[in-house]
Amino acid sequence: EVQLVESGGGLVQPGGSMRLSCATSGFDFITTAMSWLRQAPGKRLEWVSSINSGWGSTSYADSVKGRFIISRDNAKNTVHLQMNNLKPEDTAVYYCVQVRDWGTRGQGTQVTVSS
Repeated sequence: EVQLVESGGGLVQPGGSMRLSCATSGFDFITTAMSWLRQAPGKRLEWVSSINSGWGSTSYADSVKGRFIISRDNAKNTVHLQMNNLKPEDTAVYYCVQVRDWGTRGQGTQVTVSS
C-alpha cells in the first residue's frame, strides 16, 4: 500500500522560510519521480514542483521558481520542499505525490503565510 505522509507545515510570516518533508512507503521510491502539489481554499489543485528519479532533475512552477527547492533522500525514501521568501499567496495545503499518480495523496500539510 502506497503511503505518503507530509509534515513541516505551520504558520510563517511573509518573507520567512519553511521546509516540508514527505515520508513515503509502499513503492519503489528510487525509481519514482515525485511532485509537490498545493491547494488553496476555493482553488484548484496546483502543481508546484517535480523531481525525477535517481539523481533527480527538477522543475518548478513559475510562481515558485527561484524561491522553492525540491530535493530527495533516496536512502530515507523522503522528498523535501524548501520554501524561501514565502508570500501570502503560498498559503495552501501541500501534498506530495508520485508524478504518475496524483490521485493517491496523503493528508497534506497546511502552510499559512500571514503577518
